[in-house]
Amino acid sequence: MEISSLNWISCTMNPFRGAFLLQMVLDLVFCQIHYMIPEESKHGTFVGRIAQDLGLQIWEIKSRMLRIVSRDEKDYFQVNLQNGILFINNIIDREEICKRISVCVIHLEMIVDKPVQIYHIDIEIEDINDNYPMFSSKQYNIAIAESRVVGTRFPLEGATDDDIGSNSVKNYELSPNEYFSLEVQKDKHQSESLEVVLKKPLDREKEPLFNLTLTAFDGGKPKLSGTTQLIITIQDVNDNTPSFSQSVYETYLVENALNGAVVVKLNATDGDLGENGEVVYEFSNQVSPLVRSLFDLDRISGEIKVTGEVDYEQNSLYEIRIDAFDRGQYPMAGHCKVLVNIIDVNDNPPEMTVTSLSLPVPEDSIVGTTVAIIRIQDKDSGSNGKVECQITKNVPFKLKLSLREYYSLVVDGPLDREAIDMYRIEITAKDEGTPDLSTSQTLLVEISDVNDNAPTFDQHLDTIFIMENNPPGSHVFTVAATDDDKDQNSFITYSIIEKAINGIPVNSYLSINPENGKLFALISFDQEQVSYFQCSVRATDAGFTPLSGNLTLSIFIIDINDNAPSPYTSFFNIDSVAVEIVDRSAKIGTKVTKVRAVDADSGYNAWLSYCFKDPTEKIPFGVGHHSGDITVNRPLHESSNDEYKLLIVVKDHGEPAMSTTMTMTIVLTESLKEITVEKTQKENKYEDFTNANIYLLMAICLISGIFLITIIVYTVIRWQQCTQEIDDLRQKNMGSLARSWTYSMQRQYKFYMNGTSPKNDHILFTPNLLQTIDTEGNPNQPGFMTGPSAKVPL
Repeated sequence: MEISSLNWISCTMNPFRGAFLLQMVLDLVFCQIHYMIPEESKHGTFVGRIAQDLGLQIWEIKSRMLRIVSRDEKDYFQVNLQNGILFINNIIDREEICKRISVCVIHLEMIVDKPVQIYHIDIEIEDINDNYPMFSSKQYNIAIAESRVVGTRFPLEGATDDDIGSNSVKNYELSPNEYFSLEVQKDKHQSESLEVVLKKPLDREKEPLFNLTLTAFDGGKPKLSGTTQLIITIQDVNDNTPSFSQSVYETYLVENALNGAVVVKLNATDGDLGENGEVVYEFSNQVSPLVRSLFDLDRISGEIKVTGEVDYEQNSLYEIRIDAFDRGQYPMAGHCKVLVNIIDVNDNPPEMTVTSLSLPVPEDSIVGTTVAIIRIQDKDSGSNGKVECQITKNVPFKLKLSLREYYSLVVDGPLDREAIDMYRIEITAKDEGTPDLSTSQTLLVEISDVNDNAPTFDQHLDTIFIMENNPPGSHVFTVAATDDDKDQNSFITYSIIEKAINGIPVNSYLSINPENGKLFALISFDQEQVSYFQCSVRATDAGFTPLSGNLTLSIFIIDINDNAPSPYTSFFNIDSVAVEIVDRSAKIGTKVTKVRAVDADSGYNAWLSYCFKDPTEKIPFGVGHHSGDITVNRPLHESSNDEYKLLIVVKDHGEPAMSTTMTMTIVLTESLKEITVEKTQKENKYEDFTNANIYLLMAICLISGIFLITIIVYTVIRWQQCTQEIDDLRQKNMGSLARSWTYSMQRQYKFYMNGTSPKNDHILFTPNLLQTIDTEGNPNQPGFMTGPSAKVPL
């Protein structure tokens, strides 16, 4: 069943017209919806289309978890989540929930999440005429002396009606008679007094008793009525009633006054004498049991004292009717009214309730994000009920008044879980009473992690030294990165950034364990092919938006002595055998020939020395230890041999040293004229070839030098921030290898000449420079120069 209800939206408006629209937007949060429904409506009665009035879609009320919060925690209403209609859940009796209140309003709060919003809804309960006027008694006995003059008034207890407004008691009727009429008067507090007025002098002997009917009517449609009987007895003699000094006594009393405190002292007098003039005081029959439990009336003195707990929040005004009786045979009564105004004191601390709490709070929450909804109220009135709220200082949160007594705890600054992961926020509510009262509550606000920190290495550059001929799959290094985030945002995996070395992907050289950062060599390195290269390792976290950091590794391949010297193939055949013809007339010291050999290693491993395999053998020749020159040591004409077979051992300086044995056969002859001519021609041809090569080598060296300088300058500019780190690393890791690396990256280029003319070969060693790789991944070789008169520096 659907009953039409009246609703409207009311907002707090700025009184200045010019700022109307702006104020409307600023105060939108204070808007409320007002519905009106009649009391006693059945379950399921339509109240309003709450979703439509709040501007919400039907799907939103379910997804945003729309819920009703009632101040008295009673579920009078419910929302149909299928159509957004607010309906009555339980029958509402207005007289039960709003006694003595003219406007009965049930306050509801509609709360939705994502984001959190609060809507205030007032539902006014309209009164219906469902209660009859009622008198406290079915019969009132009134004794009236016959001496009472015309116009004398006799107060009556009026009827009560639990309904309000037009449905309450509106008028009275007294059954027709000649002596009495009925009048209703109102005081300045709009309190009605019902009185019977004597219209005609009484004569007890004629009419000793009157039985009248008093009827009370309300203003409802249809009208309802209640009746009582007035039994008026006419008395004789005592014709003076007690009279109060004032008809209305008004006094003020502080709430929580102590028992025994005097409220007011009444004073009534009676013009009669004797017992007819003695006055006693009593509460009127109209005084409720509640008032009788709070106040006590001394029958003799007329003092009203406090006997119970007076609470301003329960009732701020008490109306007490007092009767004063004389002690005559037929007591006469005077009447007055006492108005007790209760003065509020600050006896109620603020009450704090957290109605909504959204935890944990992400560390990337923007300023203004709502964390909690807090309700703070004070039962006192005036300044005693005004509340001021404060929170812990130096925290990135603040309190914001959102609606009436509701406050929002919102983010007021940047959050960083890595710095602070939990905030202990103390909220204090203090009223403005004297003395002030306060309430505190502590909220623990946890900050949740977001992926805002990339993995980092201790340094951006690092150096690795790997011995050549390493076993494939061997562990060569371990990288480690850290991430300040937590849980999956700090879980790090490692990978090698793709790059080509001499046209080969770096992943073919190295691999990395993605979990622990261990670096493995996939191949056995050969320093003679690759002596240096770079690779980059990337550390990536497992966040929803992954972040990463890089580490550049400079990898040096350390040479070992794995290559034996080999004869120069232009002078020795495949069996390392050479033949030389020498004239017997050659003098001592004459250079016969030169043994030539090369070593693919570098440094000390490529520094060669020459000696005879059997130094004790008696032969007329000697060999240069480092130059390899074979010279005549003794006169050859004394020799009886025509041929000498020399076994020459070429040995490098590696550890362990490696050697090669070459055979040089020298044939002695008496006549060299023809041989000399032919040999001279060969020497001239070879010398022309050698001179041409010298210019070619000089050009190559010049170009190589310029290229080397360019690479050095580029490297210095590019790595100027890392120079100090590389120097420290060299001092730390390479100190013990300083001597062995003096020639580690040297290259020797040798050109030899055949002939008998005394010529020396020059060997020029490069400085102690590391082999580098150009931008295409190709190694750059340092330049060398060769020439005559070679000397080997030690």
